[in-house]
Amino acid sequence: MIKMKLNKTDEKVVATLQAESKELTLQEIADKSGETPKKVFRSIKKLFENEIVSTKARKYKLIISDTKAIKAKLASKGEEEEPKV
Repeated sequence: MIKMKLNKTDEKVVATLQAESKELTLQEIADKSGETPKKVFRSIKKLFENEIVSTKARKYKLIISDTKAIKAKLASKGEEEEPKV
């Protein structure tokens, strides 16, 4: 069973977007979270693919702002992708 979780970078990105409560560029997220742009990009990509973050004109914002709801969504995504035996 593959469970998707928030790693430390994901948690920092989510916390940064929650704190700012506005759209931010990748560089702004990197600056405010203290992570490298490369790590932030990977995290944003994961969150975008799981419909947690939306993007418009290269600015990102949370679709789901509650951390518990984000973790629940990722956990359910992991269960959905589990291969049927």
